[in-house]
Amino acid sequence: MGKVSVIIYISVALLLLFLISHSPKDKHSNKHHRRLKLRSSFKFSDNKHHEPIQFDPIIADIERRREDREWERQYFEHNHKDFAVHHDEDHPHDHHDDHHGGHAAAQGAEGQPEWEDFMNAEDYVNDEDRFNVTNRILSLFPKIDFSPADGFITESELTDWNLNQAHEEVMHRTDRDLELHDKNHDGFVSFKEYEAPTWVKNADNNSFGYDMGWWREEHFNASDADGDGLLNRTEFNDFLHPADSNNPKLIEWLCKEEVRERDTDKDGKLNFKEFFHGMFDLVRNYDEEGHNATHHSDSDDSMQAPARVLFRQIDLDGDGFLSDKELLPIIGKLHPSERYYAKQQADYTISQADSDKDGRLSLAEMIDNPYVFYSSIFNDEEDYEYHDEFR
Repeated sequence: MGKVSVIIYISVALLLLFLISHSPKDKHSNKHHRRLKLRSSFKFSDNKHHEPIQFDPIIADIERRREDREWERQYFEHNHKDFAVHHDEDHPHDHHDDHHGGHAAAQGAEGQPEWEDFMNAEDYVNDEDRFNVTNRILSLFPKIDFSPADGFITESELTDWNLNQAHEEVMHRTDRDLELHDKNHDGFVSFKEYEAPTWVKNADNNSFGYDMGWWREEHFNASDADGDGLLNRTEFNDFLHPADSNNPKLIEWLCKEEVRERDTDKDGKLNFKEFFHGMFDLVRNYDEEGHNATHHSDSDDSMQAPARVLFRQIDLDGDGFLSDKELLPIIGKLHPSERYYAKQQADYTISQADSDKDGRLSLAEMIDNPYVFYSSIFNDEEDYEYHDEFR
């Protein structure tokens, strides 16, 4: 069966390539082709927006390299600034070394790889000889269509593909952060080694958000699944991305955080008012697969009734309050996992490329709508329709 599938793929691919290569050359000659544009600006620890998952591993790798380069630049500048401040504090009279020290720093900076090293990446992805989108789809299609390998990509298969791509991205960032915080380079992070964000260091106990525990020792200990006082790679990844963790302690901690964040009267539990303002919308939006929906047209009065129904369903002991343990059934809706976003993106992609509306993608449909799969790297300033451009 496997050999038959391979023969079918090769035959279809050769036929499609033949048709494409013999199609009229002026078909797109009068069209403005939107260039693929890699993301060139990154937000690291403060990025709350979930970026689209890259469909193509080659594009993902290029963007990771560019992001690493920017991260290294910021990290170098931050450390160099700290060094200069500490040096001035420790050696206030050593001004005769300023010129020499500045020269040494400049030499060190010149030795760093430059951002321009990756500027030609866009030329690469826009060069048909080096990065042919049709050939990329031909290559990737059988890797996605594996369960079963029947010549069609389903929502489930595309979700799994997106999820694997997301995990690659998440673990790459985790490894980078692990290297940053692992001061003694033993492959583990202790709570002492972990550095809280700058705003926490500069805050006092009365500052907004200071009592949120995601950066505190309680969070660290919940992430420490084996209880050895250190976070290994998997535990540190859970620490950074608790929504995707299977660690029961960490999931319980997330529930406690939800109560702590919304408990305005500080009684250790949530009444209906505290539940209704914010938490209810998150659950409802998740169920509607529109986590970022705002429902401006819905008034508080119109939502009171469904909110009370949900509140009673969650309030298992019927005492009129929600404890952290009672939030366990809905915590995944309050903190959506990578699978949630992977499925959202798969659903959207299929809706755009599924020409015959059978709920799945054929190889022909993907080749006929190639930039649907590369849409996340379009230049947002150029607003063109896919089908006007490439037909």
